[in-house]
Amino acid sequence: MKFNTEIQFDLREMTVAELVVRAQNGDRDAFGELFDRYRPAIVAGAMSRVRNADEADELAQDVFIQAMQKIGQLRVPEAFGGWLRQIVHRMAINRVTRNRGAVACDPETLAATCADDDAPEDVAESREQAEAIRNGIDRLGSLDQETLTAFYLRGRSLIEMSNDFQAPVGTIKRRLHVARKRLAKEMDLLQAV
Repeated sequence: MKFNTEIQFDLREMTVAELVVRAQNGDRDAFGELFDRYRPAIVAGAMSRVRNADEADELAQDVFIQAMQKIGQLRVPEAFGGWLRQIVHRMAINRVTRNRGAVACDPETLAATCADDDAPEDVAESREQAEAIRNGIDRLGSLDQETLTAFYLRGRSLIEMSNDFQAPVGTIKRRLHVARKRLAKEMDLLQAV
């Protein structure tokens, strides 16, 4: 038990860079020390973006889980704080974007305020466009299909896709860019027919 206290004391004396290197080598205690040092700042950063204490706490937990999974990708251990802030920023944007417009109300109010103002021609045109897009996606390769489907139809964030596809976020961005270009080309070819 005394040994464990000495380890904790040694970790508190280490620099962030030293802790990061140890965490990259699988030292959970070192990552725990990083968590203890950075948690207040990460919660505050999350709070400034999501404006809800419970959401900020949950986001901070998600950020640290993401950081723990991806810490091996951090090339400059001294940049740990900035790297964490980037993760907070990206994950907060994803969370806010997904939760935007989700407002609870009773069914009567919802029915009274919702109206379908779309003209039948607009509805038909939207359906035709959706079918053309589905046909274009079906003509793409499997990786392009999976990438576009995950991002646009399933609403997966870049970080979630990075985890799902086991690829860096930069690779996911490139795949999305390439897949969109290929889809546009397929759409042009379908319209020409």
